[in-house]
Amino acid sequence: MQYLLMIYSNESDWDKATEAERAKVFEEYMGFTKEIIDSGHYVNGNQLHATSKATTVRVRDKKRLVTDGPFAETKEQIGGYYLIEAKDLDEAVAIAARIPSARWGSVEVRPIVKRDTSG
Repeated sequence: MQYLLMIYSNESDWDKATEAERAKVFEEYMGFTKEIIDSGHYVNGNQLHATSKATTVRVRDKKRLVTDGPFAETKEQIGGYYLIEAKDLDEAVAIAARIPSARWGSVEVRPIVKRDTSG
């Protein structure tokens, strides 16, 4: 079964981090990513740009509304994700707990709904 691990943290905390602190976190992420690739759990993953680069789209009364930034003001923002393969939720949660940002932010674990899109 596939799970999406969405990584949330406070962007302003990252902005305040020193280059050395950021380099340490990147090193931890590289190690974690290698571990889940080697274990066969990794499907995909990426870091996201800051919410200042986000665009939100809504359609109301058949009119498209496009705004800059995230859809809501929150204390934590999604900064990246991993798409993993895990045998069950317990295994997915155990993998999510190893993500470096889980120590200061949060990781939301959601199962993927598989649909046949072949036609």
